[in-house]
Amino acid sequence: MADLTPSPLATGDELPVDAARAAIAAALNPITATETLPLTAAVGRVLATDVVSPIDVPAHDNSAMDGYALHGADLVDGGPTTLLALPDTVYAGAPFTGAVGRGRCVKIMTGAVMPAGLDSVVPRELVTMDGDRVTLRAGAIKPGENRRKQGEDLTRGKPALTAGRLLRPADLGLLASLGFAEVTVFRRLTVALFSTGDEVFAPGQPLPPGGIYDSNRFTLTAALQRLGVEVLDLGLVKDDPAALEAVLQRAVAEADAVVTSGGVSMGDADYTKDIMARMGDVAFWKVAMRPGRPFAFGPLRHGGREAMLFALPGNPVAALVTFYAFAREALLVLGGATAEPPMVLQVKSAVPIRKRPGRTEYQRGIVEWGDDGELRVRPTGSQGAGILRSLSEANVLVVLRHEQGSVAAGEPVDVWLFDGLV
Repeated sequence: MADLTPSPLATGDELPVDAARAAIAAALNPITATETLPLTAAVGRVLATDVVSPIDVPAHDNSAMDGYALHGADLVDGGPTTLLALPDTVYAGAPFTGAVGRGRCVKIMTGAVMPAGLDSVVPRELVTMDGDRVTLRAGAIKPGENRRKQGEDLTRGKPALTAGRLLRPADLGLLASLGFAEVTVFRRLTVALFSTGDEVFAPGQPLPPGGIYDSNRFTLTAALQRLGVEVLDLGLVKDDPAALEAVLQRAVAEADAVVTSGGVSMGDADYTKDIMARMGDVAFWKVAMRPGRPFAFGPLRHGGREAMLFALPGNPVAALVTFYAFAREALLVLGGATAEPPMVLQVKSAVPIRKRPGRTEYQRGIVEWGDDGELRVRPTGSQGAGILRSLSEANVLVVLRHEQGSVAAGEPVDVWLFDGLV
């Protein structure tokens, strides 16, 4: 088990985001169990073994378009080229077995195997016809143009996809093009999820004075579903030691990881830390970030099993932001995927943004096109950790780095696009 006391610490007792992420990454032990699935059921799953191409793709030189196949050496330099067209047509899936001599050409369709000796294709819209005579204007094509070469996409015996890849639609098409009907993937990661707090109630229930509806379980369930994991919803847990220990024991028994929001992450109740100490090696951190700050991470053990705990703050925005900052990538890695941080885009800030160095800030923002045709980002308004509406309105998170200060209007900032995250 990796040391969960990261270094260096920020000023005081706050831990920089990068140090927390590094400590989490060092502590992860990905699952190894696999299963074999048909390609139609494999999107979003994690490839468990390298895939080596059993064939050349394409298997033969072929035409990149409809036109006339010819000898590149017949092209006249600096003038028009006139060739005699054979009466045949070469179709995809029906290789041409005849011979095409010098000074001749043959009509060919896209994807058709190039006849022996021919190396160039002129699009039919670039020629003029006079009976069986085909004339190309000067410079219409260059020798070798419009021919797809054998193996130019993939060469037999070379890796096509590597283990740890999160399979996307194009990957499945690639596997099919190699003749694979099935693929070996890691089993789905199971993640247990629950919310805590005496003040939290499920939607649909009457709300007593001082109560709030549980939104975190729904935002986090959706975020987890985006990762392709199996979600074990353990509901709401009141601030009671016995109830908390029981639900954690069930979570460890049935899941690979545990995501919580609320009191567990704060670590301000003695019984919480006592339970964690009995069940594992959980570290309680104060992270130099906004929104967020309280976060707990580490292995829980029960009945010979282990599950990694990600205990998030209770405020709705802080819960989702800390999930993106720490849990999202870690859960992908636990599920066998290669680490893949969120895609970072730099855009100019439309307005000044106040920020003090010494913490990482994640502000909700909207990226839109400016009048000058450039992208601009502006905050959605109030950045309070409990204002979930502003997160719903946003299409990015503006990531202001630990050492960064205030931002002037027009200055570039990093953003995380919500597409693929939320």
